[in-house]
Amino acid sequence: MSDKIKHSGIINAIRGECISVRILQSSACSGCKVASHCNSSETKEKIIEVNQPGVQSKYKIGDHVVVVADMSVGFRASIYGYILPLVLMVVTLVLVIACGAGEGIAALSSLGILFPYYMALFLLKDKLKEKLSFTLE
Repeated sequence: MSDKIKHSGIINAIRGECISVRILQSSACSGCKVASHCNSSETKEKIIEVNQPGVQSKYKIGDHVVVVADMSVGFRASIYGYILPLVLMVVTLVLVIACGAGEGIAALSSLGILFPYYMALFLLKDKLKEKLSFTLE
């Protein structure tokens, strides 16, 4: 099993040491022979920013490249994006109900806790970029 996540893409823009790479992210079934006749297959275009020193001399816009990240980056992103918000929502729901509030207030509180969580992620985005970074192969 490979410990790397790889996506091939095309360089979209180069700004200083930051390269924007356009990749096509496919669902697992998009490679199926009948995918064109099926509604569940989908392909999305994404832009990934890669910070890499000395990129001006090596690459140019339109080059085909492979974007690489460690598997731990994917796990860490899943934790920040899915698991921690779910845990926060469940804990908030249980605590608000335990304090004697109604289920409606508890549901709104558990949804409301997401605003400060995602605001904190937004404010810490520069630190997260360091931990959740991609490189070019």
